[in-house]
Amino acid sequence: MVGGPRLRIGEFSRRVGVSPELLRAWEVRYGLLHPERTGGGLRLFSAQDERRVQLMLENLAAGMPASEAARLAMVGGPPSALERTQASAEIGRALTEGVDTLDEPTAQAALDRLLETFALPQALSEMILPFLRRLGERWAAAEIGVAHEHFASNIIGGRLRALARDWGTGVGPRALLACQPRERHDLGLLCFGLVLRERGWRITYLGADTPLRDVVAVCSELAPAIAVLCAVKQERFRKSAEEVIGLGKRVRVAIGGAGATPALAGQLGVELLGGDAVAEATALVP
Repeated sequence: MVGGPRLRIGEFSRRVGVSPELLRAWEVRYGLLHPERTGGGLRLFSAQDERRVQLMLENLAAGMPASEAARLAMVGGPPSALERTQASAEIGRALTEGVDTLDEPTAQAALDRLLETFALPQALSEMILPFLRRLGERWAAAEIGVAHEHFASNIIGGRLRALARDWGTGVGPRALLACQPRERHDLGLLCFGLVLRERGWRITYLGADTPLRDVVAVCSELAPAIAVLCAVKQERFRKSAEEVIGLGKRVRVAIGGAGATPALAGQLGVELLGGDAVAEATALVP
């Protein structure tokens, strides 16, 4: 088809091995295809359309969600290892500069490029979570102040919450996510939930500083497949140990965050999510 004639949808469908109905859906939903139109309104597909369908199919076969598979197909496929490394460095510098100078447009532009360049799980695991860890280390070392930490958390948190829109819809297993009482650091839990959603889960997110009685009440109402409790300090779990143990007798419970340890999970009788938030979400089985 390179430099050749355009094909009508029936012939194009047979050529690429995708039904006309699915081709129309990809065109409307993701903007994947850009067929020309005859005077009578018939679609005519090009070699570029065929290449995008091929890339879409390859991305889907690799396990990508359809929206991400389409995005990468439209830009010609995933970046090379060298391109990824260069892009990561440039995005990291821009995001750091935006935070250090309290420059919201620069920080937002860096996040825009990050999400345009990488699939969401990679963006979270390779950039967002490491950036947040470094931010905490810089704050602890007095390299930045509370204002910078809050500035960065609000910008990144706002972007993550925007990505979370409608993550409670669907038919997959439901995960209830909540931070322990007095725990206000919830960005890691947001990242965890976003990756779960990519894996087909439905998310009920209660967020920071959630009383355990409310977690229990919601579990009774919604019967989630799992309740995930998060805290960066072990004492948050210990102060509500009886409630966590009781909840674990009624529903599957897992604990995560820096405050969660194997010993503590054993004492509470719950599961441990002890690694990287993205890796744990990817491996979680209903």
